[in-house]
Amino acid sequence: MLMAMEIDQVETFVAIIRRGGFTRAASSLHLSQPAVSRRLDLLERELGRPLFDRTRGGARLTEAGQAFLPHAEALLASMRDGVEAVRGLDRTDRGVVTVALVGTLASTELTTRLKRFRRAYPNVKLAVRTALSREVSALVRRGDAALGLRYFADPDPDLVSVPLYGEGLVTVCAPTHRLARARKVTAKMLAGEAWVAFPVRQGSSGESYAEMLVERLAALGLSSAEIVTIDSLTAQKRLVEAGFGLGLLPSSGVEEELRVGTLRALPVAAMRLEVPVVLVHRRRGHLSGAARALMALLAERQKAG
Repeated sequence: MLMAMEIDQVETFVAIIRRGGFTRAASSLHLSQPAVSRRLDLLERELGRPLFDRTRGGARLTEAGQAFLPHAEALLASMRDGVEAVRGLDRTDRGVVTVALVGTLASTELTTRLKRFRRAYPNVKLAVRTALSREVSALVRRGDAALGLRYFADPDPDLVSVPLYGEGLVTVCAPTHRLARARKVTAKMLAGEAWVAFPVRQGSSGESYAEMLVERLAALGLSSAEIVTIDSLTAQKRLVEAGFGLGLLPSSGVEEELRVGTLRALPVAAMRLEVPVVLVHRRRGHLSGAARALMALLAERQKAG
């Protein structure tokens, strides 16, 4: 059975990684730096392997540290689950529920449903964090968020993905673009156009719908199109507005720009695509009564749609 000091050691190890070093970890844990080093030394002794390579430039995870990290995060998440299970006692009218969601989804009806939840459960503290889809899953996986709202189901077997609805993707251009006033745009008319999109390389933090763009362009014989990869939706919109290329973006993320006219939607039948929005939670994680109530409210859209 793990002792309290051993839990503290694991917490310290994870804090060093998340905070970016021993000094910041010490500050976040309200400890001295020697105390942080002492905890880590005890943990490394028990594991029999160093977890960090310490250099003048800082500390870098060793192979042993990389192997231990997901288990350390899972342990801490499980401990938080236990605390929440005892504190919440499955009541829906109290507690804290943290939701991580892709930033563009804050412009959708999901936000209205979050407001409805706050009105219905005024004693529940609803904390919202925004991130990209992969980051949403990471927050849920390590227990920093009870629920996540992201694009596409997550293949991780430790997560449950609940489909909610499909969001349309819209092809947009600058108002001064040569196609901005076209009543109908064919695939042939897109030849030679550059596109602004999230990167799709392995390990990228970009949204998965960028892969849909690459696949659709290839299917239309436009695989040679230049793609300007930008890891920020806001930056993508600004570049499209400035004429650096076309964009294939979620409709909720460009509503304001289309309304004021800084972006124009192109009527391209061949580019009409839909991206699934899903709710994720940990398969073996504890869901408080409040979290289950919120999940049921968010899933109502699936029934209505």
